[in-house]
Amino acid sequence: MQKNIISTDKAPQAIGPYSQAVQFDNLLFISGQIPLEPKSGEIVKGNIKEQTKQILENLNGILIAGGSSLDNVLRTTIFLTNLEDYADVNEMYANFFEKSMPARSTVQVSRLPMDVQIEIDAIACVNT
Repeated sequence: MQKNIISTDKAPQAIGPYSQAVQFDNLLFISGQIPLEPKSGEIVKGNIKEQTKQILENLNGILIAGGSSLDNVLRTTIFLTNLEDYADVNEMYANFFEKSMPARSTVQVSRLPMDVQIEIDAIACVNT
């Protein structure tokens, strides 16, 4: 078994000393994604739904680069600075995970990198 670092320009580059994702065996561990536009590295302006959509598009880009897909996501963690956004996040989230919903935790936190409102990480299996 070998650890492989996954990197793609379909998602924002890491803003610290970490990898976009790490594959080990048939598992893909995706670092927390915040609502950054991949090309500009700028925070997506707009409401929580638009920010959630950008994060999930970024996650999808990393999944594809790692040989996986949204259908293979096993677990996500959603970090919100305001749980009042929960319903709006769920609405957008359901658009991306239509076939099989992964296990999930959602927690409210006091602050996130770059003072964004939401961050999502994921664990997926790799297509074999």
